[in-house]
Amino acid sequence: MKFLRNLLAAILGCIIAFGIVFVMFFVFVSILGSAEDTVTVKDNSVLELQLQQPISDYVGDNALDPFAGGFFEQNQGLDEILHAISVAKDDKDIRGISINNNFIMAGLAQTQAIRKALEDFKESGKFIYTYGDFYTQKDYYLASVADSVFLNPVGVLDFRGLSSEVLFFKDLQEKTGVKIEVIRHGKYKSAVEPFIANEMSEANRSQIQELLGSLWNSMIGDISKGRNIGPDDLNTIADTLGGRSPEYALASGLVDDIVFFDQYEGKLRKALGLGEDKDLNVVRLQDYVIRSNKKALKKGKDKVAVVFAQGEILYGEGGPDVIGQGIINKALIDAREDDDVKAIVLRVNSPGGSALTSDIIWREVELTKKVKPVVVSMGNVAASGGYYISVGADKIFAEPTTITGSIGVFGTVPNMAGLAEDIGINAEQVGTNKNSVEYSLFEPMDDGFRSVVQEGIESTYRTFLQRVAQGRNISVQEADSLAQGRVWSGVDAQRIGLVDELGNLEDAIAEAAEMAELTEYGIKKFPKYKSGLERFMEDLGGASAKVKNDIIEDEIGIEAYSILKEVKRAMQQKGVQARMPFVLNIK
Repeated sequence: MKFLRNLLAAILGCIIAFGIVFVMFFVFVSILGSAEDTVTVKDNSVLELQLQQPISDYVGDNALDPFAGGFFEQNQGLDEILHAISVAKDDKDIRGISINNNFIMAGLAQTQAIRKALEDFKESGKFIYTYGDFYTQKDYYLASVADSVFLNPVGVLDFRGLSSEVLFFKDLQEKTGVKIEVIRHGKYKSAVEPFIANEMSEANRSQIQELLGSLWNSMIGDISKGRNIGPDDLNTIADTLGGRSPEYALASGLVDDIVFFDQYEGKLRKALGLGEDKDLNVVRLQDYVIRSNKKALKKGKDKVAVVFAQGEILYGEGGPDVIGQGIINKALIDAREDDDVKAIVLRVNSPGGSALTSDIIWREVELTKKVKPVVVSMGNVAASGGYYISVGADKIFAEPTTITGSIGVFGTVPNMAGLAEDIGINAEQVGTNKNSVEYSLFEPMDDGFRSVVQEGIESTYRTFLQRVAQGRNISVQEADSLAQGRVWSGVDAQRIGLVDELGNLEDAIAEAAEMAELTEYGIKKFPKYKSGLERFMEDLGGASAKVKNDIIEDEIGIEAYSILKEVKRAMQQKGVQARMPFVLNIK
């Protein structure tokens, strides 16, 4: 009897618990629903852009999912930001935009795309003001589109030109006994250089210098137009640190006035025709996105599908931050088999990764373009594997500040033979055949294993070149001359024929529609990621790992942690890699 009583009590407890969860679920859904209903915009309002969360090209939330963005959702979708600005342009209740931002967490091409959207917004005759306590170079690049730029009296404006720092690990490997064995195509001058040298080669220094120069020229060209300051004068300001203090920034013409934030609000009131005693109607971008998402700017039964491929390329299913053949190929197939979809744009934002996965996706692009036009739009970076999956398209668009190219492959294999010897570990192997013991982490790499891996590298590189030659309608020899692992800006990539046009995602969509002979059409986005609830449950399982990483970063500092991450990334790479040869951190 006691057992039955306990059993019934347990069952009753479970029923009550599930009932509580069920009720809380519907309460939460109703709260979210009412929150959406209360997103209203008053007459004579200002849309406030604060872009301090990481920006992804696409977050992929399902509008019908009540948990979308409900749990630890931090990323902002570039597609939603651009759409919101476009809607605000024709919104009679929005009189202007206020950019109140420090440390924009977006890539250079993403920042440029937002800036172009703001340029288009200004054509409506509405104003854009911007205020900053601290303008990073990307912050100022975005801010320079505004009608007026304001700086805090004790603020800072960083304007010094672009630079990049590459870390080298050869000595670290020798000191620790943990070595990254590198197998690469013999002609590469800079591929995986950080693991085989202590300093930058002249060839690598030259290509990075040219890349930075091209990106900088694009930036100052836009800033020159926005601030009416000549490019030569802007370079002089950068060389002399002419924005290092608020007074210098004002004298140099980089800003229009030095004011405190309350004074900035006074200028917003004046622009709106409000008295000093009147409240500002400020609408946050995050709230306005909810309203703008309900307003489709492009409508029609016929659709142009946009397939977003963002993140490292890894073998497997993939997700919001990882390009896997599973999720991307399914998206391409779904778009290809959708009768309403007449053309497809593949939006690529990736430094590359697995060469095998890149080729699997390339094949799906090839199959798709036999059925419907396929246009590629490149984001911040579409290099190596990112270029691999792009090159099969009918046409390729890149932003001027896109980093692309890096056509090359390599392999990295961790080896701990030195460490094992130092700490007294001896590994012995037993096998049935000559090559049954392929490789041991604790033994020096032998020539036989290296030659087999080298053979695979060369074969993959030849295949990559063939894909480029076929996609760009050039010879393999011409493809090889543009390859060698070199990176290019979007401007230079167009000049040498690796991309067709300079333009943003909207330009690529317009081209795809024209190729499909569409005049009226809507947009359909792929893929659909897991629901907010599913991601929430997964986050619970991975929370401890994130906390651990945050603690390590806090303890050893950002610079040391970046070294640790780079070494760890190299040790975890599997198979032949078609990726950027090193982390290019542009400052």
